[in-house]
Amino acid sequence: MEQVALDANVVIGFLDPGDAHHEDAREAILGCGRAALSIAASAYADALVRPLARGCDAAVEAFVADLGVEVVALDRRLAREAAALRAAQPALGLPDAMVLAAARARDARLLTFDARLAELAEAGEPRSQG
Repeated sequence: MEQVALDANVVIGFLDPGDAHHEDAREAILGCGRAALSIAASAYADALVRPLARGCDAAVEAFVADLGVEVVALDRRLAREAAALRAAQPALGLPDAMVLAAARARDARLLTFDARLAELAEAGEPRSQG
């Protein structure tokens, strides 16, 4: 089964009709078909920030539950992988490194609207040896 990892910007775009990426996000997620979806815990938290502030976080929870999205916890192995990615690409922020590490842990295609992050995901940066 195909594995697809979601970046926060895709989830936010999907859920917010006013978001500039709304239509692209809907098309991308609906185009995943029966793929197994996942999201890094850090990206999940990012997607929840604005809905929690507005008191409408139930939409995010329903999205995760209805689509069976696995929230990938940050453990020691993923933290090391994220650090190795950041060491190899110093301009890569830690939140993006965690998203990329979680996608790689699932051998998942990363769905993101961040062109630089998508490029790194496709390039297959070196992995941590530890």
